[in-house]
Amino acid sequence: MTFEYPMLIVGAAVALVVMLLAYRWLHRQRTKALAGAGLSTKAGLRRHIPPLVFVAALTVLLVGAARPQATVRTPRIAGTVILAFDVSNSMTADDVKPTRLAAAQEAAIGFVDAQPDSVNIGVVAFDQGAITTHQPAEGHATAVAAIKQLHTSGSTSLGQAILASLTTITGKAVSLPDAQSGAPAPDLGYWGSATIILLSDGEDTGGPDALAAADLAAKAGVHIETIGVGTVEGATIEVDGYQIATSLDEDMLTQIATTTTGSYHRADNADAIRNTYKKLDLRLTSKPELMELTGAAVGTAILLLTIGGLLMIMWYGRIL
Repeated sequence: MTFEYPMLIVGAAVALVVMLLAYRWLHRQRTKALAGAGLSTKAGLRRHIPPLVFVAALTVLLVGAARPQATVRTPRIAGTVILAFDVSNSMTADDVKPTRLAAAQEAAIGFVDAQPDSVNIGVVAFDQGAITTHQPAEGHATAVAAIKQLHTSGSTSLGQAILASLTTITGKAVSLPDAQSGAPAPDLGYWGSATIILLSDGEDTGGPDALAAADLAAKAGVHIETIGVGTVEGATIEVDGYQIATSLDEDMLTQIATTTTGSYHRADNADAIRNTYKKLDLRLTSKPELMELTGAAVGTAILLLTIGGLLMIMWYGRIL
């Protein structure tokens, strides 16, 4: 516990000693006066309780004037969440109505709106490459706007999506070392309060090794939750005049999540996507917060004054 005005604590201690000495002197003077008048000077311990309660109340008030403060650890949802959206052509499939991407966007907006301001939300869109469309921030309105502006194009690179998300989290460019060079993976530090939510149909058509990127995230303490958007039966889409079959690939999404101790969630319809968001394992952290205890001190003093007054009335029919 700390005090904004610590010298007042010294004053409170001095005041307490003075009040106790004054009460003792007054009690002796009263006893002498009663003895001089030939009255009984015997007084039980009960007579001293109300005055001492008043003294305690005044002392607590003086302590409250020193503005006591205590650091408490308040549990709360906090940290960084990156929503990584697959915007490849396969996300135009309508096996999830109205389309895979549209259903994912709608559910993601509901998720963002439900988060407290303590959660910083970023948005990454990926196809064969990946770009950060919104940096993590407490203001969620711009994250929602970024989600609404997503559109489909190109093929899919899950590895690039993870690397772009890690770049957004750490604030520095993240890439995998060339497998032929034998160079060690970069040290990203520890980001245990960060979560990547990867929304994709799981069809990885090229780019950096997705599992190596997931392993890099795991070493940095970053949690990846994967949401499989689509159906195993799949659908047919048209790209540049060609008919292409596309279906949900759960194996890759499951391996990515498992590598980072995250979970894979199948979402084969819009309601399933919305319900999945409620089950995601976001990191709970606790933040030290300085709490002022002046109000508690004043409340305690008022309570003690009330108790002292009630005891005087109950025992002696008046307040001395």
